[in-house]
Amino acid sequence: MRSVTIPRTLCAAALAAMALACGDGEGAGPSGDSRLSFNLATRATPSAGTLQGLVAPETYTDAAGNTLTFDRVRLVLHEIELESESVNGGCQNLGGDDGCAEVEVGPVLVDLPLGTPGAARAFTATVPAGTYDEVEFQIRQPDNDPEDADFIAENPDFADIAVRVEGSFNGTPFVVDSRLDADLELALAPPLVLDGSTEADLTLMVNLDAWFRGGDGNLFDPATADANLIADNVQRSLEAFEDEDHSGSDDHDDDGPDDDGPDDADIT
Repeated sequence: MRSVTIPRTLCAAALAAMALACGDGEGAGPSGDSRLSFNLATRATPSAGTLQGLVAPETYTDAAGNTLTFDRVRLVLHEIELESESVNGGCQNLGGDDGCAEVEVGPVLVDLPLGTPGAARAFTATVPAGTYDEVEFQIRQPDNDPEDADFIAENPDFADIAVRVEGSFNGTPFVVDSRLDADLELALAPPLVLDGSTEADLTLMVNLDAWFRGGDGNLFDPATADANLIADNVQRSLEAFEDEDHSGSDDHDDDGPDDDGPDDADIT
């Protein structure tokens, strides 16, 4: 088995999950708050449904006859912030130092759902009612902070990496480890409206098909690929949208702006 490590970079990391852990997923939140479920998807489906756990592998091909199989994709997430639409330079209906809703968690290790179309629920949180037009999160390796010690003890293989991809290219197994350190901002267009009385679903779509493809559309070997190209591709693979039927598709595709994903990502 070949193994490659991608150097640390400030380019995009994969997103794989939203990790707002401010509730256990049971019961309603306080008055004025909404229950919001964060879902993950790697493929869309026209039919509704909720996935449970991993269904691997996930395989892609190209016109040149190459075959790329994902057996497992794991990410280390650290924090998430939902920002509401700005009014006079601030945010609506929210507290906090910057007037926006923020919950810090992690590090937490998450798996992307593989192999079956549709969105899988990752976390459920209690979020203040409001109109949110952006989600921000980090994907990075653990550091020397005391709160990271337990994570490292439980996941020693992830002590110095943020992303691990396991799979095979044309039948040859590989493991790709990434030390990406990314602050990601993803626009919600149209914005997500939480009215404080009903549950809502937000899906993060990770288009794995784009991670290891070149400009010619053909797949390349992840074990020998350029780290900057992979980071750039990962950046372009992320989008977020409201997804009440867990289909892995934007509920507003018919009446919203083009759902092209990459142009909505801002990596800092």
